[in-house]
Amino acid sequence: MILPIANVLTPEEVALMVERLGGGRFQPGAATAGWHAKLVKDNEQLRGDDPAHGDLRAMVEAAVRRHPVAAMAARPKAFGPILFARASGGQHYGSHVDDALMGGVRTDISFTLFLADPDSYEGGELVMETNAGDVAFKLPAGAGLFYPSTTLHRVTPVTAGQRLVAAGWIRSFVRDAAERELLFDLDTARQGIFKRDGKTAEFDLLSKCLSNLIRKWAED
Repeated sequence: MILPIANVLTPEEVALMVERLGGGRFQPGAATAGWHAKLVKDNEQLRGDDPAHGDLRAMVEAAVRRHPVAAMAARPKAFGPILFARASGGQHYGSHVDDALMGGVRTDISFTLFLADPDSYEGGELVMETNAGDVAFKLPAGAGLFYPSTTLHRVTPVTAGQRLVAAGWIRSFVRDAAERELLFDLDTARQGIFKRDGKTAEFDLLSKCLSNLIRKWAED
């Protein structure tokens, strides 16, 4: 399931992140890439020892956990690294798949939170390479794209302006992507019934099924 989600970050959080990143210390993105990704990764990332990094990481993690759709889609158990990247002047990130383990955390779900207004830069689309063809995303500031970490993807060259994002990885309580999607669909339908009809017998039955499927599939 490749899922764009609006307003994962509030406008105030985006503004604060952009301000803090504006004074941050960056390094070549290839410094944190695997041996093959180094060949296609051309961007800059906030250094892990920058004073702002810990605060910004905490903001991103809190935002993903509190957002009802993001939390329902990802069911996060643990977060891996969270990187803050910028690209300009033709920089890009070629086709790659994310590492299975990052920072000692199994990567089930990858996400990118967009921090720059899409009209402020040209290029820089995040392209998902699916069996049905390429699908490009360039979302508003504060929005996020969540997708299985098994997905090949790339970032097209930024030909004008500056692309600014936060990227991270999640270990989910539900490891299997198809099972996560079933739970997401079931929970979406359950909440729709509650919003329309209130706590009905059908809502209770769906809630029972949802809870028991999570109990069946979730890892401790």
